[in-house]
Amino acid sequence: MNIEIFPNKQELGKAAAACGATAIREALKTKKEANIVLATGASQFEMLEHLVAAEEVDWSCVNCFHLDEYIGLPAEHPASFHKYLRERFVEKLPVPPKVFHFIRLAGDQTDDEVHREIQRINALLSGTEVDVAFIGIGENSHLAFNDPPADFETTDPFIVVELDDACRQQQFGEGWFEKLSDVPSTAVSMSVKQILKSNLIVCSVPDERKANAVRRSVEGTVSPDVPASILQKHPNTTLFLDRASAALLKRS
Repeated sequence: MNIEIFPNKQELGKAAAACGATAIREALKTKKEANIVLATGASQFEMLEHLVAAEEVDWSCVNCFHLDEYIGLPAEHPASFHKYLRERFVEKLPVPPKVFHFIRLAGDQTDDEVHREIQRINALLSGTEVDVAFIGIGENSHLAFNDPPADFETTDPFIVVELDDACRQQQFGEGWFEKLSDVPSTAVSMSVKQILKSNLIVCSVPDERKANAVRRSVEGTVSPDVPASILQKHPNTTLFLDRASAALLKRS
């Protein structure tokens, strides 16, 4: 795991986007197309701002995948990740991506409908070489929506997960919901093993509230109880931090 520390969130986001854009350009050069995974949340604001402005990226040859999504949330809810990625990424690009494989969950679905949607996106992602995964780390050290203790063993690309209290509190604390009880208790998330299949992982983690999760993920033992600690095992991950999120690291 490589670690880069920057003075502020804006510089962090600029560097993370530049790193990812370089990998996308290389994939386009060698394969004529690129596959990327995009996360959401407050940690990705600055990175996405710079990524959509990256020069010499032919987005019409880029296939995009959605990292995770709530179950049972209307598509136009302020916290919808579909809405977030449409407004902060797709609509900001100079040209549309080749395709964006959104997780199609909106409103009330039966368990069977959720299962069919997971089958659909699993079929799309299975066997696909992901060039870059743009991700973050949660306050409880979650990776995507894989809360502790995370499933490190499943090979399914996407799975249904239960959101723990700390994760739901983070979503409320970031201002996405009017009250804690509005935060859904389940979601569809890319699995840990699937994230680790990415050729490059660009992990953006700003803010003081993430400092303890960063410390545990970087300096602790690899454990499902600290899901993001698994990034220590990935051969090409760069963790982009600001001074606040890196404050508890011994090497900061």
